[in-house]
Amino acid sequence: MKIALQYVSDLNGKPHAVQMPVSEWEKVLSHIKKSEQVLKIKSDLKVAFKQVDTIRKSKAKKQTLTDFLNEL
Repeated sequence: MKIALQYVSDLNGKPHAVQMPVSEWEKVLSHIKKSEQVLKIKSDLKVAFKQVDTIRKSKAKKQTLTDFLNEL
């Protein structure tokens, strides 16, 4: 993704801001939102797999999928 950026500098030449076209900014925001969604799903799956592992190692009686669905 090539974006035309413009840098805003102070009198000493130190950059303070960046400007870009709004259309490009919207693309960047969309990409960030998608990345956040992917990270959330990965995090949730990691927790779920840990829970499954804990349940598998447990000696307690496990709930069947049918029993779980019947509770809903």
